[in-house]
Amino acid sequence: MFKFRMLSLLSIAALATPAFGDTLVTDNYTIEIERNCEEGEVVCDNVSYRSQSHKSGNRLELNGRTLSRMCDDGVTPCQFLGYQFKNGNTTYTVLESGLLKVTENGKVLVQEQGRWLGQ
Repeated sequence: MFKFRMLSLLSIAALATPAFGDTLVTDNYTIEIERNCEEGEVVCDNVSYRSQSHKSGNRLELNGRTLSRMCDDGVTPCQFLGYQFKNGNTTYTVLESGLLKVTENGKVLVQEQGRWLGQ
């Protein structure tokens, strides 16, 4: 009985964790994402973003939140979509699919498809 219960708890924990690694690599950037919320929380307003440009070596650190599609009730998160980070008028969006999109005042500055390490 203990083995079954332990396996069930591990299975639940695996479902609560995104199915990709925490480092995204695009042609021009390496981005590390760290969720700073309790394990199993679907919505997290304390996510760290650390990126480094492959060309210039410049680094950027931001704080942000998870993005989720809401269920029909408008309250319950149904699907994890990715992360969003803001720096003044610039918004950095990292999607579960590996897309990095950087916009400033609605204008797209960067849009690159990357891959999550560990997949």
